[in-house]
Amino acid sequence: MRARILVAALTAATLAACSGGTNANSGGGGDNKTLTIASVDQGSIEKVVDAFKAANPGVTVNLTTAGADQYQQQIRTQLSSGTAPDVMTVWPGNGNPGATYVLAKPGYLLDLSDQPWAAQLPDSFKKVAQYDGKTYNAVFGLNGIGAVYNDDAMTKAGLTAPGTWTELLAFCKAAAAKGTPAYALGIQDNWVTQLVLYSLVATTVYGADKDFDAKMQGGQATFANSPWTTAMAKYQEMSKAGCFQKNPLGTSYEASQTLAATGKTLGIVQGNWVVALLKGKNPSGKFTIKALPATDDPAGFLMPAAAGAGYGVNAKAKNKELALKFITFVMSPAGMKTFNEAQGSLPTLTGAGTTVDPGLAELTTYVKDNKTVPFMDQLWPNAKVQQTMLSGLQEIFSNQSSPDKVLTAMDADYKAGS
Repeated sequence: MRARILVAALTAATLAACSGGTNANSGGGGDNKTLTIASVDQGSIEKVVDAFKAANPGVTVNLTTAGADQYQQQIRTQLSSGTAPDVMTVWPGNGNPGATYVLAKPGYLLDLSDQPWAAQLPDSFKKVAQYDGKTYNAVFGLNGIGAVYNDDAMTKAGLTAPGTWTELLAFCKAAAAKGTPAYALGIQDNWVTQLVLYSLVATTVYGADKDFDAKMQGGQATFANSPWTTAMAKYQEMSKAGCFQKNPLGTSYEASQTLAATGKTLGIVQGNWVVALLKGKNPSGKFTIKALPATDDPAGFLMPAAAGAGYGVNAKAKNKELALKFITFVMSPAGMKTFNEAQGSLPTLTGAGTTVDPGLAELTTYVKDNKTVPFMDQLWPNAKVQQTMLSGLQEIFSNQSSPDKVLTAMDADYKAGS
């Protein structure tokens, strides 16, 4: 993910297409005053573009945004056909078709190693922003995944956020009884399927074994014979307990935002980037992110948190100079502050002066206390593993597959390597 992670990552991500797709090169990318950008950061990238234009009078920015699923389907095709934008969303690591490794390996991205900010990235971010020792991704924000609650809706329902797995199931049943399901789940967009699972995997898998990734890479562990099965079972148990609204498969990501923002549900399991989107739909609302309980031992809880989606430059950009100028702005204190505050993310570089949303206090604490794990897909050997997981989870929800089958298929893809 993103969010993937992603992009998510996963994100993560906006997430309804708001213009004619991601072919941002139409509209005059050839002159030195026009920049084309394709992004999944709807709701936050616009403010950054406005700030960039204000700092660079006379510059025109042709911006298009799209959902993560649509974007990932299109960007590789556009890069190979020469129709890609100058600047584009790029996810860290190797988890999806729009990730750093996947796009840098065939030479689609411009090497950004000589940019001043590249050397300043913390080692954990460098690892997923680089390919073959060179930096290709301007990673500006740290994102986490958890349960995001609508504070007003919680007060109205007379309920408090659950602190253990047992309390979580009771919370879901109590919320359903009041006619306001606990969490909105919009898995019509298949990238959303991973977020609840990642939240559960963080504690059930990595809480017991922080070296699990290394064991997977060494062939000493598998998805199908590990606590991933426990996390899958808990995901299904949440569904059976009424934790989600009716028909998650028929609910889009954008529709799930509306449910959570307006109090039709008490919250949503998402990345922190959703907070800004929820406030866009409910400006007076207050939203708080907390760890999603996976056991009855809160001291052992972990949250997924990692570098979020950043931006890369097309190696064949029509306006390379302006593209680099935009990347420099994104990674500057002013640009990062604008992006982080609009997106609700945490800065990757010190000195950004970002004012962190109060609703992110628990996530901030988990990060400071080193109680986080990377988004699971970021260091998988290829993008197919995640795609198999996402489609498999949709099939589980439609009773067309089972966790065992999905995890076994993920193992096969993992073993296929890069």
